[in-house]
Amino acid sequence: MKKKTRNIVWSLLLILLFLASPLRAAGSEQEKEPSRGTQEETTEQKTEETEETAPETTTDLGLASPSVLLMEAQTGTVLYEKNASEQRSPASITKIMTLLLIFEELEKGTIQLTDEVTTSAHARSMGGSQVFLEEGEKQTVETMIKCIVVASGNDASVAMAEHIAGTESEFVNRMNQKAKSLGMNDTNFEDCCGLTDSDGHYTTAADVAKMSRELIERFPQILNYSSIWMEEITHVTQKGSKPFTLTNTNKLIRGYEGCVGLKTGSTSKAKYCVSAVAKKNDLTMLAVVMGAPDYKVRFADAASLFQYGFSSCSIYIDRERDPLPELSVVYGKQDTVKLEYAEEFRYLVTGGAVIGEVEKTIELPEKVQAPVQKGECAGRVVYRAGEKEIGSVAVLYGNDAARAGIWDVFGRTAKQYFLAAA
Repeated sequence: MKKKTRNIVWSLLLILLFLASPLRAAGSEQEKEPSRGTQEETTEQKTEETEETAPETTTDLGLASPSVLLMEAQTGTVLYEKNASEQRSPASITKIMTLLLIFEELEKGTIQLTDEVTTSAHARSMGGSQVFLEEGEKQTVETMIKCIVVASGNDASVAMAEHIAGTESEFVNRMNQKAKSLGMNDTNFEDCCGLTDSDGHYTTAADVAKMSRELIERFPQILNYSSIWMEEITHVTQKGSKPFTLTNTNKLIRGYEGCVGLKTGSTSKAKYCVSAVAKKNDLTMLAVVMGAPDYKVRFADAASLFQYGFSSCSIYIDRERDPLPELSVVYGKQDTVKLEYAEEFRYLVTGGAVIGEVEKTIELPEKVQAPVQKGECAGRVVYRAGEKEIGSVAVLYGNDAARAGIWDVFGRTAKQYFLAAA
């Protein structure tokens, strides 16, 4: 009996010493796993690769507008461009950035759709396209969004800028900071609505596509507003109540099947611009037109871009993702950790090609050494069409798995030993 007890004690002491020492074998295995840094690097490389491998524009669509760009928005693939890096005045498509900042504030919870926004004298003084807000008039944030995206209200844009940032100038500073973070290196804003004719207020078709994609991908609910054709609001002022009808400035909403937005703009300096979005056959096309000579050319060129994109592309989306197993954890407080997909896989096929059958392979280690953190990269799912790898999606840890302490393992080992002895 004494010998058996002595063996138990020695076994437990050896386990404790083993836990205190570096686990070379387990560490070696973990080095094979992609780290969080590796995942971020892979994501950046994937983004760069998408831009670099976008099809070269060899087709002449015969567009009259001097600067255009067509992008498949879900993948960010540029399908067609002409003078897309040429700096030009954007007019009211400036409001795309204004809307993006508004929706970011909604996401953070600093404002709500039902909050009331009071129109200042400065906001009321805006000329150009407006919804005729009176000084002191109150409208909800949601109504202001409709006034901005449907009727292109300059007064509503400034009222929202002041509501969020205190002053329009501070809001414009935030616009420029956001532009920089999105890589819009050829853009500078001087107001929040695009009414200015200053040479210091400029952007490019490529940069407009970047901010448009950010808006519709992060906040797809904007398309519920931008696809409104007509809607009535009510002005309530000291003079009483008066109805006012918002009419969409984007005629493609009615003129092109599948068009759901996004924003038009025109001034004598900018001429006619549009950033238009259309959805069809699982594709989302984003067409940017700048400097068109008249409004008919603006919409005709955008429609031609849509037609080119939808006729030459198809997309594979993995909507039936295989269930992921739980991964065994070595020396963790728990035996397994959950896994989850980082994102939905999408692959764009251009030039009228057919992708064919796609095969998926899940690449994961047999086990992982604790600790691991939720959101870190555990492995990947690889997609192949024939012999060609067409892309991959990271597999992330779905929860934290802390490393077991000495007493955790001591208690677990003792429990297992005595259960076995019984």
